[in-house]
Amino acid sequence: FDKILSKEIPSTIVYEDEKALAFRDINPQAPVHVVLIPKIRDGLTQLSKAEEKHKDVLGHLLYVAKLIGEKEGLGDGYRVVINDGPLGCQSVYHLHLHILGGRQLKWPPG
Repeated sequence: FDKILSKEIPSTIVYEDEKALAFRDINPQAPVHVVLIPKIRDGLTQLSKAEEKHKDVLGHLLYVAKLIGEKEGLGDGYRVVINDGPLGCQSVYHLHLHILGGRQLKWPPG
């Protein structure tokens, strides 16, 4: 994700502000699959590592997920996922949210 943030690796950016960057997943699991990351990691490699100093950025990320849902036309619903640690299938240790929608999602997820 650092190379996406520094624009060394191309990505399709759908949202960017001073705190966050969102881009289309390269291996989408739904018609709409956006990955949302904080621009500054500050030790926030996974949700279970969050500290009180991270609460503002965590709240910001959830609000941005809502904005992305609106922008992507997901008014009928969408899912926000944070994979945490090996058993949660986290593959990149830079906290990130997946915003998935555009079809009927299943429950339980897996």
